Amino acid sequence: MDTESSTTPAPLLEVKDLRTYFYTRSGTGRAVDGVSFTLKQGESLGLLGESGCGKSMTSLSILRLVPRPAGRIVSGQVLFRGRDLLRISEQDMRRVRGKEIAMILQDPLSTLNPVFTIGNQVAEPLRVHGVVSRSRLWERVSKLLSLVRIPAPESRLKDYPHQFSGGMRQRVVGATAIAAGPRLLIADEPTTSLDVTIQAQYLRLLKELQRESNLSIIYITHDLATLARICDRVAVMYAGKIVEQLTVEALFERPAHPYTEALLQSVPRMDRKVHRFASIEGSPPVVYDLPPGCAFAPRCPKAMDICRSESPPATRIGADHHVSCWLHEKDEHESHAAGSQERQ
Repeated sequence: MDTESSTTPAPLLEVKDLRTYFYTRSGTGRAVDGVSFTLKQGESLGLLGESGCGKSMTSLSILRLVPRPAGRIVSGQVLFRGRDLLRISEQDMRRVRGKEIAMILQDPLSTLNPVFTIGNQVAEPLRVHGVVSRSRLWERVSKLLSLVRIPAPESRLKDYPHQFSGGMRQRVVGATAIAAGPRLLIADEPTTSLDVTIQAQYLRLLKELQRESNLSIIYITHDLATLARICDRVAVMYAGKIVEQLTVEALFERPAHPYTEALLQSVPRMDRKVHRFASIEGSPPVVYDLPPGCAFAPRCPKAMDICRSESPPATRIGADHHVSCWLHEKDEHESHAAGSQERQ
């Protein structure tokens, strides 16, 4: 019997080779193209990358909310607490959404309905999932608004979204997401519309909620500063694929993929003078017309001939550190060859 596997708890979420394609007149767009990762209970995973890299579509695929009819999950597994969410009925999936997995979308204005009061919108997941009795419903809604730092929550229950500031609307969306006590929270760039001060408060609030309820978080962002404050591990995405997975510490100290290095170099530094900020030449490829081989090769200063013809496999280069890059695949083969020669 394997004692190590018996004592190690199973991951809360395990995504295996997930593929989501869009079928349009422009062709087949591989928005999510073989994504795999795991997430433990109480852990925070950041999905990092430029706009259009597949971060949001990965989260929508987990919740089976891919826009139809063009979008379709074509293969893969999404194992949540051991159950494949891609194989259960739509009725069972509705019980999962909001109750076990909740999502905070980027824009609170598009999330909140302008014709319903704030109180009714926060109360909706409580009603749908039968979390509390009708007699205690409004008490619970007030506590949720208080939890996300809404001043005088009892007096704001009958207010409408337009009567709240952008930061307060974002916090209301957060209150709605955590209302039913989910195990997993997917936060899709939740601080985009917030100023720096409110942003810091919001991130602190997320961490407090995580500590209090052992919440797991998938945090989607292109902002390295906010990612460093909330995440334990990072999955770097490019053109629908995860090109590197590593811890937050390794992200800033020893990134391995040229794309990850380029993202870090493009962040302004306060400890040095620069005449011109670094940038990544070119643009991310269109998912309907991906180049052969490594999708980053046309923009990569370290690209080799093999990069333009073959897609690199994932290579383990350290504990909890994997990268898909021919540079490291080549290094691994050389180190194996050197080891074989020494043994001979």
